[in-house]
Amino acid sequence: MTDLSHPIFARLYPRLDAQCAKSGGDAHRAELLAGASGRVLEVGAGYGANFAHYPPEVTEVVAVEPEPRLRAKAGHAAARAPVPVTVRPGVAEDLDLDDASFDVAVASLVLCSVRDPVRALAEIRRVLKPGGELRYYEHVRGSTPGKVRFQRCADVVWPFLAAGCHVTRPTGEWIARSGFAVQDERRFEFPESGGANPASPHVLGIAIRD
Repeated sequence: MTDLSHPIFARLYPRLDAQCAKSGGDAHRAELLAGASGRVLEVGAGYGANFAHYPPEVTEVVAVEPEPRLRAKAGHAAARAPVPVTVRPGVAEDLDLDDASFDVAVASLVLCSVRDPVRALAEIRRVLKPGGELRYYEHVRGSTPGKVRFQRCADVVWPFLAAGCHVTRPTGEWIARSGFAVQDERRFEFPESGGANPASPHVLGIAIRD
């Protein structure tokens, strides 16, 4: 399966993300991609919000997106990107790509919503060269009991409203157990006044494929 249709979410998400960009989301994306180089795989590229932030040292981006409406928008964004970007259908759990064929993989606000994140990480590891980088920017499970309880309650309905997104996933822990060595990672709340937002705990980091 290469298409996962979420028509309402696909119409709303670019508008919601534009507000996040103004509040600091663009700075996070720029931080995520700073220093990337070589051939890059981006899984769950959405509407192409990262494309403008790729540095010139990147020689090619292969962007995989299963939602057809978002993928079409990503195609338009690719035409304006500062580096060559190819947008194609596909899901992170079953990448139709060669082993050890990428220098960098990017997962940006996507591992919260893939159906099988552990399998997705295994696929990302497979297509990365030994020593390749996984750059990740995700919202994750909170670090306090109160926040986790709040997130568990939210997860009863959140996935239905946000195209399968889950707010309780310990994504950083899964990455560290999936054949990657975490090189740099920071946790933060976004937005900073995110007490009433179950998706406010975030992690941004770089992990190296062994």
